[in-house]
Amino acid sequence: MMRRWEPSYAEKFNCCITVSEADRQILRAANPHLKIGVIPNGVDTKKYQILAPNPNSHSMIFIGTMSYTPCVDAVIYFCRQILPIIQEKINQIQVWIVGANPLPEVLALANDHTFITGYVDDVVPYYRQAAISIVPIRAGGGTRLKILEAMALGRPVVSTSMGCEGLEVLDGEHLLIADDPQQFAGKIAQLLTDNKLYFHIAENGRKLVMNKYDWDVIAQKQLDLYSQTIG
Repeated sequence: MMRRWEPSYAEKFNCCITVSEADRQILRAANPHLKIGVIPNGVDTKKYQILAPNPNSHSMIFIGTMSYTPCVDAVIYFCRQILPIIQEKINQIQVWIVGANPLPEVLALANDHTFITGYVDDVVPYYRQAAISIVPIRAGGGTRLKILEAMALGRPVVSTSMGCEGLEVLDGEHLLIADDPQQFAGKIAQLLTDNKLYFHIAENGRKLVMNKYDWDVIAQKQLDLYSQTIG
Protein backbone atom coordinates (compact mmCIF):
# COMPACT_ATOMS: atom_id res chain seq x y z
CA MET A 1 0.00 0.00 0.00
CA MET A 2 2.79 2.44 0.93
CA ARG A 3 4.64 1.77 -2.33
CA ARG A 4 1.54 2.93 -4.24
CA TRP A 5 0.36 5.67 -1.89
CA GLU A 6 3.53 7.59 -1.05
CA PRO A 7 4.87 8.32 -4.59
CA SER A 8 1.37 9.27 -5.75
CA TYR A 9 0.42 11.48 -2.81
CA ALA A 10 3.81 13.23 -2.88
CA GLU A 11 2.80 14.84 -6.21
CA LYS A 12 0.42 17.12 -4.29
CA PHE A 13 3.41 19.01 -2.87
CA ASN A 14 5.88 21.45 -4.44
CA CYS A 15 8.82 19.69 -2.83
CA CYS A 16 9.52 16.53 -0.85
CA ILE A 17 12.36 15.99 1.60
CA THR A 18 14.20 12.76 2.38
CA VAL A 19 16.89 12.27 5.03
CA SER A 20 19.42 10.60 2.71
CA GLU A 21 20.42 10.39 -0.94
CA ALA A 22 19.62 6.67 -0.89
CA ASP A 23 16.04 7.41 0.20
CA ARG A 24 15.78 10.13 -2.47
CA GLN A 25 16.75 7.64 -5.18
CA ILE A 26 14.12 5.16 -3.98
CA LEU A 27 11.38 7.81 -4.06
CA ARG A 28 12.52 9.20 -7.43
CA ALA A 29 12.53 5.72 -8.95
CA ALA A 30 8.91 5.34 -7.84
CA ASN A 31 7.92 8.76 -9.26
CA PRO A 32 10.42 10.59 -11.52
CA HIS A 33 8.26 13.75 -11.60
CA LEU A 34 8.86 14.70 -7.97
CA LYS A 35 11.11 17.53 -6.79
CA ILE A 36 13.04 15.99 -3.91
CA GLY A 37 15.52 17.64 -1.57
CA VAL A 38 17.84 15.87 0.86
CA ILE A 39 18.09 17.23 4.40
CA PRO A 40 19.93 14.76 6.65
CA ASN A 41 19.24 14.02 10.25
CA GLY A 42 21.87 15.37 12.58
CA VAL A 43 23.34 15.76 16.03
CA ASP A 44 23.85 18.63 18.45
CA THR A 45 27.63 18.98 18.53
CA LYS A 46 27.37 21.60 21.29
CA LYS A 47 25.52 19.18 23.54
CA TYR A 48 27.61 16.16 22.54
CA GLN A 49 31.11 17.46 23.18
CA ILE A 50 34.05 15.23 22.37
CA LEU A 51 34.98 12.94 25.26
CA ALA A 52 38.48 12.18 26.47
CA PRO A 53 39.98 9.39 24.33
CA ASN A 54 39.71 5.89 25.76
CA PRO A 55 41.74 3.67 23.37
CA ASN A 56 43.00 1.39 26.15
CA SER A 57 39.52 0.29 27.21
CA HIS A 58 38.34 -3.02 25.80
CA SER A 59 34.71 -1.98 26.14
CA MET A 60 32.27 -1.66 23.22
CA ILE A 61 28.85 -0.06 23.15
CA PHE A 62 25.71 -0.63 21.09
CA ILE A 63 22.89 1.93 21.38
CA GLY A 64 19.36 1.21 20.19
CA THR A 65 15.76 0.48 21.06
CA MET A 66 16.01 -3.13 22.08
CA SER A 67 12.50 -4.08 21.03
CA TYR A 68 13.16 -2.90 17.45
CA THR A 69 13.73 -5.95 15.25
CA PRO A 70 16.87 -4.70 13.39
CA CYS A 71 18.52 -3.82 16.72
CA VAL A 72 17.62 -7.19 18.24
CA ASP A 73 19.03 -8.97 15.21
CA ALA A 74 22.19 -6.84 15.36
CA VAL A 75 23.10 -7.63 18.97
CA ILE A 76 22.31 -11.33 18.65
CA TYR A 77 24.41 -11.50 15.48
CA PHE A 78 27.26 -9.66 17.18
CA CYS A 79 27.26 -11.65 20.42
CA ARG A 80 26.93 -15.06 18.79
CA GLN A 81 29.01 -14.70 15.63
CA ILE A 82 31.47 -11.81 16.07
CA LEU A 83 32.27 -11.56 19.77
CA PRO A 84 33.78 -15.08 20.09
CA ILE A 85 36.27 -14.22 17.31
CA ILE A 86 37.30 -11.01 19.10
CA GLN A 87 37.75 -12.88 22.38
CA GLU A 88 40.25 -15.19 20.70
CA LYS A 89 42.38 -12.13 19.86
CA ILE A 90 41.88 -9.80 22.85
CA ASN A 91 41.27 -10.43 26.55
CA GLN A 92 38.82 -8.72 28.90
CA ILE A 93 36.36 -7.61 26.23
CA GLN A 94 33.15 -6.01 27.49
CA VAL A 95 29.98 -5.32 25.50
CA TRP A 96 27.37 -2.82 26.72
CA ILE A 97 23.95 -3.03 25.07
CA VAL A 98 22.17 0.20 25.95
CA GLY A 99 18.54 0.89 25.08
CA ALA A 100 14.94 0.67 26.18
CA ASN A 101 12.64 -2.35 26.25
CA PRO A 102 15.08 -5.25 25.78
CA LEU A 103 13.24 -8.38 24.62
CA PRO A 104 13.81 -11.73 26.37
CA GLU A 105 16.18 -12.86 23.61
CA VAL A 106 18.31 -9.77 24.25
CA LEU A 107 18.27 -10.24 28.04
CA ALA A 108 19.42 -13.83 27.47
CA LEU A 109 22.72 -12.48 26.07
CA ALA A 110 23.77 -11.08 29.46
CA ASN A 111 26.79 -12.67 31.16
CA ASP A 112 29.99 -11.61 32.94
CA HIS A 113 31.21 -9.65 29.89
CA THR A 114 27.94 -8.64 28.15
CA PHE A 115 25.74 -6.12 29.97
CA ILE A 116 22.14 -5.18 29.14
CA THR A 117 21.16 -1.84 30.70
CA GLY A 118 17.59 -1.25 29.51
CA TYR A 119 16.51 2.39 29.33
CA VAL A 120 19.02 4.99 30.59
CA ASP A 121 18.49 8.71 31.14
CA ASP A 122 21.85 9.64 29.62
CA VAL A 123 23.96 7.61 27.19
CA VAL A 124 27.08 9.77 27.58
CA PRO A 125 28.50 7.97 30.67
CA TYR A 126 28.30 4.69 28.75
CA TYR A 127 30.12 6.20 25.78
CA ARG A 128 32.72 7.61 28.18
CA GLN A 129 33.69 4.15 29.45
CA ALA A 130 33.64 2.60 25.97
CA ALA A 131 36.45 2.53 23.43
CA ILE A 132 34.35 1.73 20.34
CA SER A 133 30.77 2.09 19.14
CA ILE A 134 29.50 -0.95 17.19
CA VAL A 135 26.68 -0.91 14.62
CA PRO A 136 26.28 -4.49 13.29
CA ILE A 137 22.91 -3.63 11.70
CA ARG A 138 21.68 -5.92 8.90
CA ALA A 139 18.19 -4.44 8.22
CA GLY A 140 16.24 -1.18 8.35
CA GLY A 141 16.50 2.24 6.72
CA GLY A 142 16.78 5.98 7.37
CA THR A 143 19.77 7.59 9.07
CA ARG A 144 21.75 5.97 11.88
CA LEU A 145 21.65 8.67 14.53
CA LYS A 146 23.67 6.41 16.84
CA ILE A 147 26.63 6.73 14.46
CA LEU A 148 26.47 10.53 14.39
CA GLU A 149 26.16 10.57 18.17
CA ALA A 150 29.21 8.33 18.61
CA MET A 151 31.26 10.41 16.16
CA ALA A 152 30.31 13.64 17.91
CA LEU A 153 31.50 12.15 21.20
CA GLY A 154 34.79 11.03 19.66
CA ARG A 155 34.19 7.30 19.71
CA PRO A 156 35.32 5.36 16.60
CA VAL A 157 32.58 3.34 14.92
CA VAL A 158 32.68 -0.12 13.35
CA SER A 159 29.59 -0.68 11.22
CA THR A 160 28.13 -2.87 8.53
CA SER A 161 27.48 -1.25 5.14
CA MET A 162 23.76 -1.22 5.91
CA GLY A 163 24.41 0.19 9.36
CA CYS A 164 25.91 3.39 7.93
CA GLU A 165 23.65 3.56 4.87
CA GLY A 166 22.52 7.11 4.13
CA LEU A 167 25.59 8.77 5.69
CA GLU A 168 28.36 10.40 3.63
CA VAL A 169 31.15 8.37 5.20
CA LEU A 170 34.32 6.73 3.90
CA ASP A 171 35.62 3.40 5.17
CA GLY A 172 38.97 3.87 6.87
CA GLU A 173 38.48 7.63 7.09
CA HIS A 174 35.39 8.34 9.20
CA LEU A 175 34.65 4.82 10.46
CA LEU A 176 35.44 1.19 9.66
CA ILE A 177 33.02 -0.97 7.63
CA ALA A 178 32.75 -4.76 7.68
CA ASP A 179 30.03 -7.11 6.47
CA ASP A 180 31.02 -10.54 7.75
CA PRO A 181 31.95 -11.76 11.25
CA GLN A 182 35.67 -12.26 10.56
CA GLN A 183 36.03 -8.80 9.01
CA PHE A 184 34.00 -7.11 11.74
CA ALA A 185 36.06 -8.75 14.49
CA GLY A 186 39.25 -7.85 12.64
CA LYS A 187 38.31 -4.17 12.38
CA ILE A 188 37.56 -4.02 16.11
CA ALA A 189 40.88 -5.69 16.90
CA GLN A 190 42.64 -3.13 14.66
CA LEU A 191 41.15 -0.20 16.57
CA LEU A 192 42.00 -1.73 19.95
CA THR A 193 45.63 -2.39 19.03
CA ASP A 194 46.51 0.54 16.74
CA ASN A 195 46.33 3.89 18.55
CA LYS A 196 47.22 5.83 15.41
CA LEU A 197 44.23 4.38 13.56
CA TYR A 198 42.02 4.86 16.63
CA PHE A 199 42.76 8.59 16.85
CA HIS A 200 42.55 9.03 13.06
CA ILE A 201 39.01 7.62 12.94
CA ALA A 202 37.89 9.45 16.09
CA GLU A 203 39.14 12.84 14.90
CA ASN A 204 37.78 12.51 11.37
CA GLY A 205 34.40 11.33 12.63
CA ARG A 206 34.09 14.39 14.86
CA LYS A 207 35.09 16.72 11.98
CA LEU A 208 32.51 15.10 9.71
CA VAL A 209 29.58 15.65 12.07
CA MET A 210 30.62 19.24 12.73
CA ASN A 211 30.90 20.04 9.02
CA LYS A 212 27.90 18.12 7.63
CA TYR A 213 25.61 16.85 10.38
CA ASP A 214 25.51 19.60 12.99
CA TRP A 215 21.99 21.00 13.45
CA ASP A 216 23.09 24.56 12.56
CA VAL A 217 24.48 23.36 9.21
CA ILE A 218 21.36 21.30 8.54
CA ALA A 219 19.01 24.14 9.51
CA GLN A 220 20.65 26.40 6.93
CA LYS A 221 20.17 23.75 4.23
CA GLN A 222 16.51 23.50 5.23
CA LEU A 223 16.06 27.28 5.02
CA ASP A 224 17.76 27.37 1.61
CA LEU A 225 15.40 24.68 0.33
CA TYR A 226 12.39 26.61 1.64
CA SER A 227 13.62 29.75 -0.15
CA GLN A 228 14.12 27.91 -3.44
CA THR A 229 10.68 26.32 -3.20
CA ILE A 230 8.90 29.58 -2.36
CA GLY A 231 10.89 31.44 -5.06
